[in-house]
This record gives sequence, C-alpha cells and structure tokens, in this order.
Amino acid sequence: MRPAGQTALLEAARQEFAERGFGSASIRNIAARAGMSLSAMYHYYSGKQELLLALLNEGMDKYFTAVAAALEAVDTADPADRLAAVVAATTRFRGEHAVRSNLLLLEDRSLGPDGLESYRRRQVEATNLFRDAIEAGISSGVFRTPYPEEARRGIIAMCNAVAQWYRPGGPLSLDELIDRHVALALTLVEYRPQWSRRAP
Repeated sequence: MRPAGQTALLEAARQEFAERGFGSASIRNIAARAGMSLSAMYHYYSGKQELLLALLNEGMDKYFTAVAAALEAVDTADPADRLAAVVAATTRFRGEHAVRSNLLLLEDRSLGPDGLESYRRRQVEATNLFRDAIEAGISSGVFRTPYPEEARRGIIAMCNAVAQWYRPGGPLSLDELIDRHVALALTLVEYRPQWSRRAP
C-alpha cells in the first residue's frame, strides 16, 4: 500500500497529464492538485519523468492483474478460451479505465531513454498475451488464419481503441461490446473448433 500522499500525487499527475499532455503539464499544478507543497512532492518523485513512469507502471500492473483474473476463470489449455479471455479483459479495462489507458497508449513517447526501455519490455509482455494464445491456436489447428501477426495487430488495435471512443451510458453496453470484440477476434483468427464424432 502506498502512503496516502503518494496516492494523491499519482492521481493528481494522472489528471494533469490527461488534461494538458505531458509536455504542457505543470509540476506546480500537480503538487497543488494533490494538496501538497513542491518540497513534499519531491519527497516522493524527482519530477515529471519519474511521475509518468510510475503512472505507466501502475497502469500496467492493473492491466496484468485484470488479464490474470480473466485467464484464471477459463480453460487456458484451450487457445480460443485464452484469446477470448485476453480480449474480454483488455476491452473491459480500456472501457472502465479510459484515462489510465490513454496514458498507457499515448504518453510512452514522453519517457526518457531509461524509462522507455523498461516500459517497452512491459509492452512486449502485454503483446505476448495475445501472440501466445494465437500461436497456440495456430499450432493446434483451431485457428486457421494465414496471417497471425496481422490478426494480432488488428485485435489489439480494436481493443485499445475502446479507451478513445467508448462512453458509458451510450447505446452499447460494455458487456455487449466485449461480446462483439470476442466474436470479431475469433473471426479474425479464423477459429475452427475441433469436432470429433462420438460413438452412440
């Protein structure tokens, strides 16, 4: 558990970056939003770069926790179940955490070289959640697409875009959107479930 001051500071930074963008965000505004002095803020973080990296890592932690919970609820030996769980968890996360997601998707460009290198490793880990499920489906013969990498990119782009356009209270509920995304993802990988004839 973080100290309350640190939690308030991260939330203040998230709102400041979301409203102004990293480049225009003011460290003084962040401290003021958190209800603390600059010197108190520097007790936790050395500046905007460190705050941004902390926010991105916090967002990634929450995302991986959400996906892990979704995977625990399905048969992970079934590639279709695995892919559906990852797609559902990602779509839900983007829909429920739009501000956090847009920082994850857009503000990595503002990281310095050291922070960017460590964050890229986490992005690869997130990408592999989709890639591993698709490769397993190709290997087992239940996914028939001849273009697995293009399918993966299309599925990820579809899920990530939710943070930019989806709004609660619109004509489509998040659960309905998740169902559509899972169906579309399985269509993109050309899912063909195995079927074997059982003796009567």
